[in-house]
Amino acid sequence: MRMPETSLPASAPSPSTPADETPAVGPHRRGVEFPQTHALALAPVTAPPPTVDGFVKEFLHELNTDLGVALSRSSINDQYTALAHTVRNYLTARWLETGRKQRDTSPKSVAYLSAEYLLGRQLGNNLLAANLHDIAEKALRACGLNLATLRAQEVEPGLGNGGLGRLAACFIDSLATMNVPCIGYGIRYEYGIFRQTFVEGEQVEQPDSWTALGTPWDIPHPEAAVQVNFGGHVETVTDMAGVESSVWVPEWNVLGVPYNIMVPGYLNGRVNTLRLWSAQATQAFDLGIFNAGDYAQAVRAQTFAENISKVLYPEDSTPQGKELRLQQQYFFVACSLRDFIDGQGPDFDLRELPQRVIFQLNDTHPVIAVPELMRILIDERGLDWDEAWAITSKCFAYTCHTLLPEALEVWPSDLLGRLLPRHLEIIYRINTEFLETVRDKWPDDYLRLGRMSIVAEYPDRGVRMAFLATVAGIKVNGVAALHSQLLRDKVLGDFAELWPDKFTNVTNGVTPRRFMRLANPHLSDLITDAIGSGWVTDLERLQELAPFADDPEFQASFRAAKMANKVRLRDRLRARDGLELPTDHMLDVMVKRLHEYKRQTLKLLHIVSLYQQISSGTIDALDVTPRTFVFGAKAAPGYRMAKNIIHLINNVGTVVNNDPLVQGRLKVFFPANYNVTLAERLIPAADLSEQISLAGMEASGTGNMKFALNGALTIGTDDGANVEIRKLVGDDNFFLFGMTEPEVEELGAKGYHPGEYYESNPQLKATLDLIASGRFSSGDGRTFEPVVSNLVHHDRFMALADFGAYIKAQERVDAYYADTDAWTRSAILNVARSGFFSSDRSMKDYITRIWGISPVL
Repeated sequence: MRMPETSLPASAPSPSTPADETPAVGPHRRGVEFPQTHALALAPVTAPPPTVDGFVKEFLHELNTDLGVALSRSSINDQYTALAHTVRNYLTARWLETGRKQRDTSPKSVAYLSAEYLLGRQLGNNLLAANLHDIAEKALRACGLNLATLRAQEVEPGLGNGGLGRLAACFIDSLATMNVPCIGYGIRYEYGIFRQTFVEGEQVEQPDSWTALGTPWDIPHPEAAVQVNFGGHVETVTDMAGVESSVWVPEWNVLGVPYNIMVPGYLNGRVNTLRLWSAQATQAFDLGIFNAGDYAQAVRAQTFAENISKVLYPEDSTPQGKELRLQQQYFFVACSLRDFIDGQGPDFDLRELPQRVIFQLNDTHPVIAVPELMRILIDERGLDWDEAWAITSKCFAYTCHTLLPEALEVWPSDLLGRLLPRHLEIIYRINTEFLETVRDKWPDDYLRLGRMSIVAEYPDRGVRMAFLATVAGIKVNGVAALHSQLLRDKVLGDFAELWPDKFTNVTNGVTPRRFMRLANPHLSDLITDAIGSGWVTDLERLQELAPFADDPEFQASFRAAKMANKVRLRDRLRARDGLELPTDHMLDVMVKRLHEYKRQTLKLLHIVSLYQQISSGTIDALDVTPRTFVFGAKAAPGYRMAKNIIHLINNVGTVVNNDPLVQGRLKVFFPANYNVTLAERLIPAADLSEQISLAGMEASGTGNMKFALNGALTIGTDDGANVEIRKLVGDDNFFLFGMTEPEVEELGAKGYHPGEYYESNPQLKATLDLIASGRFSSGDGRTFEPVVSNLVHHDRFMALADFGAYIKAQERVDAYYADTDAWTRSAILNVARSGFFSSDRSMKDYITRIWGISPVL
């Protein structure tokens, strides 16, 4: 991907524009030129009155003057937009005051760098945080409008792919609620994670046009755009004293335009900022070329630049896709570092930067920030290498979110050298000096040098971004106890041996504001009636529910709340997907990104096994516990096996749901386009949570926490945060099955042959044979042959090895579910004992173990 010529810098006027007609740009250009004398100009910004009348006045003002429409002529989208702006106006005074206090006191801040933020809808969350829900509801009713109708109009921004992005959103929510100075940085993708549809059971990706009807929650600041350079070459220059230095001569550049989104704390008046960057061309339109008749070429620069922030995670199976991903990563960290550093003011001593900020690297996507900070300090601010490294090595911390080798990014050196030549030079020097440290510790251990080198030589030369983050970071953390142990022992074992104190654990958590208080009002009200409202910001207080687990009246209310959630989900799926959810079934749910290690195939084998036994007459349908299985998952567009699995799940559902032999005892549903909005309805209704990844594969999981906190029991392996959930809720309230991580490693070492399990287990064989027969593909056995063949001959994630134990665990589930009081007791204890899994607690762990910062009082 190449630009034919260098675009003009953001601040340069075009040759035909007089300087006094050029608008001021740059992130810190101020517009005040004369003394401020008016009382209102000097007074703090005030919010509208928090009353019904005040809200109505503000709402109609937004509708009439901002949108230019009368209430009687307004559309639902007009009304929603005016409502969003009204709520935003209430938050703005708090947001500006937060910024003022932060500028006055200059506390150490968290700059959270993440390529994903899966925010969910903003309206309900912001009403909750600002304590405006009841006022807004009454105000809108007085205008003849329904709050629920307008909330449903909001389009969720799909700026994340799953747990990583949702975790980032939970963390910034918690930091605001805890009064911790934080700014989140990311990318404002024009099209987020694709909108999933099904055509004859197969996944088809559609663009996620989340901005089509407007985006009332983000505030653009084009005047604060940041220029980002790419390509070119590095020249060596010598100054008058004979000192050599490197100068990057870029080939092309783009602008990063910031969009600010408010992140309100819960009922505390603090509003932090999420700043997302959108790519634009520095010279978007060539009038001369346009007038010459080449209209496409006239806007080529604009098209080229905007590709950078066009789509979340472009398909990277092509060289062009790989380059675009690297462009995205550098683009947003370059904008973010420039924004934060320049925001400290022209007189700020960058040697004090570690006392002002910690840049938290959310996985490897932002790790290119390390050489970028070195480049700024050395090339632009004139520091020598040792000074720059002393600063840089105190400013970053790294969270690793995976154990899969293929998920640890390695960027080809030739690509880095072509796109970011100066950064590659810096990385090489970091690596050279780091390897000297390794040699000092382990002289002549050449194998270790090769294993630990940031720059891999085989099979192709490339930069191991996880290694770079580990070398530069003050701390490296995993996201669950087991994951962190495996990270220390296996993935980054050599580094842990070199720097044992650098490694720590912070178990993930989820925000109780969105995933309990907002998503599950029935249960939230029941909890508040029992123990008070303080649990919303102190989730460990849920322990006070434990005595109620044996209270028949509380059990009955708990079951009533669960039934109300099932009815609410039934209504949503009926309207959204045309599905008819039986509310008298056990609701068995598996929702997560579609990947073979998460083992949706194992869940599917359980369903097909039940169906095979019913259809063959081995068991009577009336003896089967009524269950509805709900899947939610997206497969990466280029992940063929995952898409085959989705197709099979849908086809199994079609057959099972319509076979009269089943007598309606089993239902299989796969609503398309699972997202945060659907999760807020599905998770509170669930009875059973499927967390069945192969032990040692899942970093943590956060869905498992959301289900437990909402009163679902878990069936799962000892993997990720399941280990901690089981220990906290108790073995009697968790359905454990499957191999442990050491047993998985032992089986792999001696040689795993899935075909042996297929041949030796008649139930498993009958299940796979039914799929292979074409029963779920109109008699065509070839349709799902790749899935069956992969399981029988490869089965990398050992689903067949765990099948027998999984079936036995599901039999225990059936028996336990038949005892309504016992099941309800366990569900209550899951809620009561899962307070540890609050993202507020996770943030406290980051603060004490990694960041060393304090909340603002």
